[in-house]
Amino acid sequence: MQSIRHGCAALAGALLLFVQATATAQNPVTVHDAWVRATVPQQQGTGAFMRLTATTDTRLVAASSPVSPIVEVHEMAIVGDVMRMREVAGIDLPAGRTVALTPGGYHIMIMNLRQPLSAGDTVPLTLTFENRAGQRETQTVTATVKALTTDGSTATGHGGHDHAGHDRGQAHGHGSHGPASGGGSGKQ
Repeated sequence: MQSIRHGCAALAGALLLFVQATATAQNPVTVHDAWVRATVPQQQGTGAFMRLTATTDTRLVAASSPVSPIVEVHEMAIVGDVMRMREVAGIDLPAGRTVALTPGGYHIMIMNLRQPLSAGDTVPLTLTFENRAGQRETQTVTATVKALTTDGSTATGHGGHDHAGHDRGQAHGHGSHGPASGGGSGKQ
């Protein structure tokens, strides 16, 4: 009886290792805490945020979603005294290091929304990763929609950012986000 229990335990352990190895081989990037900022009626764009950890040197090079015909990998950076948002060719994901996609930094920009996104909804996102050899793999994740008043510090450790009213490639000045988000200086 004792040897049967040990045999079952060994088999269960081997099966667990196989499942973990298969999951790692199929998903070279682990996605944590994926979320999308909720929108209001008439709002055409929003952002998706998450933390990514790759098992090997990889790049996030594209994204897509059925909620929008235009989904791009973006970064926000201060140029002079103006916050600018732009599409980037990819985001490096060094092996073993977690890279955060956050409001005010790298993020997935979702534009020309087909409908408003409400808190509690979920948004499927297909992320495209490219390894050093140029081979591409896709991975689909489900992001939870969080309320507009969600301060990114709760989910990501950074201040909130609202993508309402952005046009592709346009300069983007930040002012006060109001007391709900606790961000901004009030300067444009």
